Amino acid sequence: MHWPPLIYHPCYSELQLPDRHRYPIGKYRALYQALLAAGVPVDSFVKPQLATATELALVHTPAYIQSLITGDIDPKAMRRIGFPWSDFLVERSLRSVGGTIQTVQLALQHGLALHLSGGYHHAFSGEGSGFCLFNDLAIAARVLQQQGVDKILVFDCDVHQGDGTALIFADDPSVISASLHGEKNFPARKQQSDWDLALPNNCADKAYLTAVQESLDYLLALHQPDIVLYDAGVDIHQDDDLGLLAISTEGVLARDQLVINRCRDLKIPLAAVIGGGYQRDLDALTAVHLQLFIAAFASRQLPIQIHT
Repeated sequence: MHWPPLIYHPCYSELQLPDRHRYPIGKYRALYQALLAAGVPVDSFVKPQLATATELALVHTPAYIQSLITGDIDPKAMRRIGFPWSDFLVERSLRSVGGTIQTVQLALQHGLALHLSGGYHHAFSGEGSGFCLFNDLAIAARVLQQQGVDKILVFDCDVHQGDGTALIFADDPSVISASLHGEKNFPARKQQSDWDLALPNNCADKAYLTAVQESLDYLLALHQPDIVLYDAGVDIHQDDDLGLLAISTEGVLARDQLVINRCRDLKIPLAAVIGGGYQRDLDALTAVHLQLFIAAFASRQLPIQIHT
């Protein structure tokens, strides 16, 4: 049996946040534990390295990197990010970026790899925003470019537009930024991706899945990417506190199956990150994030049953 590599580090959920903080920091550990409980072999999990300063500098400005590393960042800039600064926050962010870099490398080797973090798509070159310090998707894409990968598709299905990714690659035709997001959701000021599809509030399964399928098929046929970086955000879910869409759990699974199976059938490597999800009920949130892994294991015909 060939399990897809799963990238995870315990530090993802070890960040201490103020009580009632909006970010569900415990979801990474909960997802890892749920996968182990379902019988996923422990040796399928890969612990990521820290992203290096050289890798960060492929996307981010030296001044911004330095301000975060040293903690000299302006307090207003940290408020835009949404976390209180700490050494551990920076270390966790570096580990998560390193995890997405390893995810794309393993996807090239195995055809499919999944990161139990990632999708920090609101980070720009010189500033962070919306719980995002460093843009892991953009950094991983730049690393791939350095390795000679010619065409990269970032297929972002988080409910919030990937504005940082869009602006970073605005003048780079070799990285295709695609975002299917809520029209009335954060960020208020959208950037221009190569492909933007803004969805109305309360968009439900049928219209949503049609949009995903048509967008993906068009982009794959037009650009013929060498790899797809997939942000499988579940804040599209009908119960998400920040989502505003009306996608069922079955709809999330169908979306993930569609993306994974299309790439498998076309033999395009797929690197997936879990992206956003903001239900305060951690068990319910974990159950929705698990749909990505259910879809991935089914695509490999792996004998496992995950009950959500």
